[in-house]
Amino acid sequence: MKAVFFINMGDFPKVKNMVYADDVLSRQTINFRESRALGFKKDGYYLEIDGSHEAISKAKELMGPLAKEADAKEKEEVLRKIKEEEDKAAEGFGSLFG
Repeated sequence: MKAVFFINMGDFPKVKNMVYADDVLSRQTINFRESRALGFKKDGYYLEIDGSHEAISKAKELMGPLAKEADAKEKEEVLRKIKEEEDKAAEGFGSLFG
């Protein structure tokens, strides 16, 4: 299960520390991306969590008002842009050793 959250720039350090300090969340696949680097116009970070339903629920509870869960359309767009970025990086890495 994947979830995407938006975190304001000022709240990012606190949220990042909370996520990595939590025993359940830190065992999930965690991906922070700066929103402008993904092509969005707002300042902040996106947090992608790929993990269990329990972990997603725990993240919502732990982060509370510091992180806003993305709606379905925004989530889809963020995940698409992250995948594109990862694919480009993999292509570049492959050309070094290909």
